[in-house]
Amino acid sequence: MLSKESLEFFKQLVEAPSPSGFEQPAARVFREYVSEFASEVKTDVMGNSIAVLNKDAEVRVMLDAHIDQIGMIARFVNDQGLIYVNAIGGLNILTLPGTRMYIHSEKGRVLGVVGRKAIHQMEEEEKKAVPKLEDIWIDIGAKDKKDALDKISIGDPITFEASFEHLENNRVVSAGFDDKMGVLIVAETLKALSKEKLEVAVYGVAAVQEEVGLRGTKTAAYGINPQVGIAVEVNFANDYPGVNKQKWGETDLGKGPTVTSGPNINPKLREIITKAAQDKKIPYQDDAQGASTSTDANLMQVNKVGMATALVSVPLRYMHTQNEIISLDDIENCIKLLVESIKNIKADTSFIPE
Repeated sequence: MLSKESLEFFKQLVEAPSPSGFEQPAARVFREYVSEFASEVKTDVMGNSIAVLNKDAEVRVMLDAHIDQIGMIARFVNDQGLIYVNAIGGLNILTLPGTRMYIHSEKGRVLGVVGRKAIHQMEEEEKKAVPKLEDIWIDIGAKDKKDALDKISIGDPITFEASFEHLENNRVVSAGFDDKMGVLIVAETLKALSKEKLEVAVYGVAAVQEEVGLRGTKTAAYGINPQVGIAVEVNFANDYPGVNKQKWGETDLGKGPTVTSGPNINPKLREIITKAAQDKKIPYQDDAQGASTSTDANLMQVNKVGMATALVSVPLRYMHTQNEIISLDDIENCIKLLVESIKNIKADTSFIPE
């Protein structure tokens, strides 16, 4: 069970803003936490935070989760003081109207609300249409353009109002679980491994800019040059109405992390992970991806001369919305699985397919 300290760290992590390109408030939370048990903690020029265990070992394992989240950036203010934006990452525009947002300016955090024409004022065609981002705005209560620009600036990052709350059955809800949940798992895995005698070095990476092109992992992997890489991500929980399981597969909340198979995955590394799950009776779910996984695992696999790559994910409902739901049981089982898997990687383990 996650400790009170771990849950408080998780809460701080998701409530710290970190839209792609503006990750450092959350990255500072990560670095402070892992500095208690990592032998080295550093930040590279991209902004990736890297925590290291057993640095001098020849075999290096990169444990990666991205710390950036989707968001917006202020781009234009009209004469009425309403703020228009660009998207950072893949926003679900259908869920935005009426949402509370925070604009993070140099003068402090400014609360605003996503506005749109009232439904009573829409023509029938408008009611049926998916709104475009330029059709909505953020209202901070400004009197006019000057008043708005006294409080915010063009280029300020914007995030959902994050409120970490507990639901029933050991489930929690907040914005930003994709992929700060993975960052929590990386940190807790490092914490557990710091008490073990390892044959390999472990580099825990809180990577930046995944949501806009997997950029942070690309440079982090190049600098670390690991032989093994495990990406920790969210996966679609497909246990709610309307999901075509014939297309998306069967993944349920609360039944354990998913372990992916496919061309993006090294079969020997996956076997180590699934064997650890079976030996220790850790629940997990099989996942299959016939092409690239659209995660940091993509770039890890083809770094330099290549590395053995795996993808372990936690099921999540309502991805890329302001209210994502995960199971703390799945998180705990993911941590156990990664700890046991990395303990089973030896200095002479071969990952060359046969």
